[in-house]
Amino acid sequence: MSMKETRLVAQLGIVKQRDPALCALRLRTVGGDLTTAQLRTIISVAERFGQGKVHLSTRQGVEIHGVLKSDAEAAIAELAAGGVSMGAGGSRVRVVGACPGNSWCRYGAINTKDLAAALDREHFASEMPYKVKMNVTGCPNNCGKARENDIGLMGVTVPAWAEDKCSDCGKCVELCPTHSITKDGDRYLSDKDTCIKCSVCTTLCPTGAWKAETTGIRVLAGGTMGKKPRLGTVIADLIEDPEEALALVRKVLAVYRAEGRSNERLGHTMDRIGLDEFNRRVAAQ
Repeated sequence: MSMKETRLVAQLGIVKQRDPALCALRLRTVGGDLTTAQLRTIISVAERFGQGKVHLSTRQGVEIHGVLKSDAEAAIAELAAGGVSMGAGGSRVRVVGACPGNSWCRYGAINTKDLAAALDREHFASEMPYKVKMNVTGCPNNCGKARENDIGLMGVTVPAWAEDKCSDCGKCVELCPTHSITKDGDRYLSDKDTCIKCSVCTTLCPTGAWKAETTGIRVLAGGTMGKKPRLGTVIADLIEDPEEALALVRKVLAVYRAEGRSNERLGHTMDRIGLDEFNRRVAAQ
């Protein structure tokens, strides 16, 4: 396969296999969601063209392995007819993952699915210096692994205590993962410097004495695992307006396009330039 052909199949979400006659089809999901109709289509294609199995990746991706290269075009056409589109490979933005967020999870501070869909619409399969992975997670429990992705959006909650609702049970002091809540006389206080805005107190307080004063989005950039792991850097700790958070992501990616080297992940570009300089260039966008 020529280099041009390799780039083309990567763009289409076709992945090389150990057997040169076979390929894997990488499918597009948004926030880890598929309809039951899409699932039926995927099952049908996996049974007809693959090995009767579907692989679920660690990033909520779906892959059909063991497809003959000669059957790939027909398999992709059948997937498309059933409303399933192909994923992306190579130096592009990959599928956008998300946890359930506040639609379902009691800890979720933000609508992760809407944010994932917005990121997908704007950035999916866009060409970059190297691959870019994105994830939206509803709270600092980080079930979606926002810190481990090139771009991560994390829901955060600033708590406030209501004296009139407090039963003085002390559960908040016991449960706070960073010991940021203390009792001072008859009052309970949250240390803003050590609070990680995780929503544990606002979720688990039995009387509702801890409420969300503010909810918003923490924007992280530069996370990656693999051979040179790096956790994401906080670019903004709390943005209340989702559109403002999405605009910041746009600026971060613009700097990466301009400054990133071939096969250099975003976080390694940030380290090479220096975080202060990288942030300055983002602010200048």
